[in-house]
Amino acid sequence: MLFGNEGGLTDNDFTDRVRAALDREVRGILAETGLSWRAMQHRRLAERIKTLAAAWRLLGTPAPPRQAAVLLGAAERLAGLLRERQNPGGLFRGGDNIDSPPDTAAGVNDLADAALLLRRAGDPAAGPLADTLGQLLAAATPALLTGGVHTPSHRWELSAALARLHRLDPRPELAGRAGQWLAEGVDVEDGLYSERSADYAAHVSNPSLMIIAEVFDRPGLLGHVERNLTATLDLLLPDGTVETVLSRRQDQRGRVRLEAFLLPLRVMAALRSRPDLAWAAGIALEQGIESPGTAAAELLLCPVAGAVLPPSAPPLRPRLRHFRSAGTVVAHGPATTAVVFGGSDYSRHRRIRSGLANSPTLLRLHAGAAVLDSVRLSRTFFGVGPFRADGLVLEPGPVAVMRESVTAAYYQPLAPEDRDEGGRYRLGDDGRFSAAMSFGRRARDEVTLNTTVRVALREEAMEVVGEGLVEVAVEMSGATVDWALELAFRPGGTMTGARALGSGRWVLEEGPATYRVGGDELRVTVAEAPGMPAESDPVYHPGEDYEFLGGTDAVVGELLYVTGKSPSRLRLRIDVAVI
Repeated sequence: MLFGNEGGLTDNDFTDRVRAALDREVRGILAETGLSWRAMQHRRLAERIKTLAAAWRLLGTPAPPRQAAVLLGAAERLAGLLRERQNPGGLFRGGDNIDSPPDTAAGVNDLADAALLLRRAGDPAAGPLADTLGQLLAAATPALLTGGVHTPSHRWELSAALARLHRLDPRPELAGRAGQWLAEGVDVEDGLYSERSADYAAHVSNPSLMIIAEVFDRPGLLGHVERNLTATLDLLLPDGTVETVLSRRQDQRGRVRLEAFLLPLRVMAALRSRPDLAWAAGIALEQGIESPGTAAAELLLCPVAGAVLPPSAPPLRPRLRHFRSAGTVVAHGPATTAVVFGGSDYSRHRRIRSGLANSPTLLRLHAGAAVLDSVRLSRTFFGVGPFRADGLVLEPGPVAVMRESVTAAYYQPLAPEDRDEGGRYRLGDDGRFSAAMSFGRRARDEVTLNTTVRVALREEAMEVVGEGLVEVAVEMSGATVDWALELAFRPGGTMTGARALGSGRWVLEEGPATYRVGGDELRVTVAEAPGMPAESDPVYHPGEDYEFLGGTDAVVGELLYVTGKSPSRLRLRIDVAVI
């Protein structure tokens, strides 16, 4: 058994915490009303069934009749609601993904685990629930054998469901269909799945590949999981969250706590005897148990999840990791962590889109309690939005170099042979906007803005506790435009040395500005000022992609601006003091 713990010791502290968290979750489920269950998506219902099944199993065999009846009865009612939501083709209804095999697969993963927990107990009292789950799973199986997906991680979610169905009832067609998806290759580069999402790595790709590895005896898949967890440690920020600025999914504007990785961290720490993964698992556990029902089911079905872990040890500091495929550099000093990002997909796709890395944040810096959450370069240039690099090159120093060239055009009159007396011209996309102008037939007068940003991470500062220095150099050439470099500090501190604009906004005109939180501080100094001042007030422009719809991707916090007019050069020093 790939994930067995035969002869190994059990981590009693972990199992006790899981039981306590499970007890709280079960009490919450039993306190819910039938009306609230009817309002839930099918995936939430399936999660609850698994949680109740795990709680029932942990009662022992034979289970106390009264408690067992309460748990099994609630699970049977939930399963009845699920049956009402199952279409004739076997897929569950709910959400805006209609007739979705991967969404159904997510529920099937939970239901199949619940069914296996019931089967292994061998208790006749669970018979009615087991029969209902069997019917739900049997009805869903044909659709999962033939259904398609939307995203890279859907392949592993769907294959995991096929693996769990195969574990319950081995059938060659289940293994064959999963094999088709796996034959495409697992999309891992630099330890990152192609979606670059901490959320989807934690909740979909890693757990899915682990169950596929076990059921279909593919231990090589665990190498992908281990590489992702190693990358996750390099992306781990001092506040216990995993960096998401590089993500191509919904979490790119949020935070993902390490607790989401708890179970894969524990399993791989035990299997690979990795002290650093054990250290990370300890941090994750202290943050909490995100899904007690899942953790309890894993203790029962994947015993190594509850094994005593090897002695823990944190990763070495200082260290630097360059994720080339994601255009991201993470530098960990003794008391600081800097993230430089130049891996936006915008330069290639020229649009803001789900599935693309859209963030214009180019630098993040943690210095104890003082956190610079985001540095962005905004400019007034035809509504194209802020600077988004077309890649990142790491030069000796180390210096992260990012470049971007943006162009807008004015169009000349059409040639005589292209004119239409009725004024009917093709509706086309200029790249910034659309109009019935037959753009492709017109000569263009182009206006271009070239930008280079260099972020230097002082190597010696990475080796000294309590000190640090980052230098940001911005060079802009071409068009004459106003620009504003925006530094967004995490709320909770005090800004001094800058002119207040009101509403948490500041402008740095001369002398250093200092942001202090407790004894920790970030000090910003203009080492080389731009030659021309900006004419407009400092403001962040999200670009036409957002503004046309009345939206924005602006960040919140204490906002410090440094402004100027291109062509120009700016050099900014950020010094760090951590107590």
